[in-house]
Amino acid sequence: MRRPEFIARQASCPTGLLGRVLAWIMAAETAAVNEQALVLLACRPDDHVLEVGFGHGRTLARAATVVPTGFVAGVDVSEQMVRMARDRNRQFIKEGRVEVQLADSARIPYPDGCFDRVYAMHILYFWHDPRVHLQEIYRVMKAGARFVLGFSPKEDERAGANFPAAIYRFYTSDEVYRLLAASGFTDIQMVRDRVASRDIIFGVGHRGVQ
Repeated sequence: MRRPEFIARQASCPTGLLGRVLAWIMAAETAAVNEQALVLLACRPDDHVLEVGFGHGRTLARAATVVPTGFVAGVDVSEQMVRMARDRNRQFIKEGRVEVQLADSARIPYPDGCFDRVYAMHILYFWHDPRVHLQEIYRVMKAGARFVLGFSPKEDERAGANFPAAIYRFYTSDEVYRLLAASGFTDIQMVRDRVASRDIIFGVGHRGVQ
């Protein structure tokens, strides 16, 4: 079934009660995919980790348990999601182990070379110019850091059929590979998986060691 445009807009930047309800639904729908992303990140206990587009904030909490002596940050464009993530991660935030900020991934509010691991799940579709966001992500990564970008590929015919083109733009795995390479990432792998009955591709790239 094709998703109505007003629901699609909420997916890109949830607001109000509908955004909150949608976030709870997405939390359930994306749990397995986000867990697989954390596996591919291969975090070390003291890593500094960034989630771009954290939504409901559940994966921030999960990441914090994976890096018990590290630090987890998140940026999201939705004020509603920032409030939800702060509520969900209240104790971790109090301990200084998690930080969430209202910010666009085209302008990440962290200095160069901050993070060992970065991940972004299902937000590629909403970026007007993906290279701007990918280059900004690259900027805040340390040399040798790993990035995982999860997305439903354009090859999956259901993707284009179920989501309005005015909101979502889907890419083939080859297109995403080229976007990652053009943004500076090296040692790129496109990992295809089937998670919770969905075809997902994880683009795994690295910031080269200077």
